[in-house]
Amino acid sequence: MTSVPLLTPDDCALVLVDEQAGLAFATGSADRQTLRSNAVALARTAVAFDIPVVVSTSASKVYSGPLMPPLRAVLPDVVPIERRNMNLWEDEAARAAIDATGRKTLIVAGLLTEACVSFPVLSALADGYRVHVVADACGGLTAASHDAALHRMKQAGAVMTSWLQFLLEMQRDWTRHDTYEAARGIVADHGGGYGIGLDYARDMIKPA
Repeated sequence: MTSVPLLTPDDCALVLVDEQAGLAFATGSADRQTLRSNAVALARTAVAFDIPVVVSTSASKVYSGPLMPPLRAVLPDVVPIERRNMNLWEDEAARAAIDATGRKTLIVAGLLTEACVSFPVLSALADGYRVHVVADACGGLTAASHDAALHRMKQAGAVMTSWLQFLLEMQRDWTRHDTYEAARGIVADHGGGYGIGLDYARDMIKPA
């Protein structure tokens, strides 16, 4: 069996595709607020671990709107790359931004799973990149079409993950003090019961 090593922050670049309200309106595969929260948690993880981020948007002036405000707040220095093609892999500016990161492992999330997420994932895999798809930060038109797109990407070689698994893979050890506060804060804000538990442990145990 071929082993797949755990990721480290130095391996990865995050690619966020079309995290725009107009496309979120069309999403029916999951709760929209949860999807937005998961995308924000993912972006915060990239910032906490100094992972380069490429953001692409489409039809921002005519339908989809700009990058959603909570993501703009987390990524104030990242300028979204506007494109016309559904497949950002076929957009010269987006490809150049990804190439400029120097990373060969892409962490991909966005809207909609059926096209603007799956097309660049399939193209990147064909070009020899490793790709992890953050399934719970992707939204599709329906649950069935979202799942079908995830399945197709997995068959092509993409690895499915979640925002929490990715964060924990980056942190790996809660005694890593340089990223502890940021990682704990992300889980506390976005991690549901697990986040509540971390807050409780902080109050009760008071780690150094």
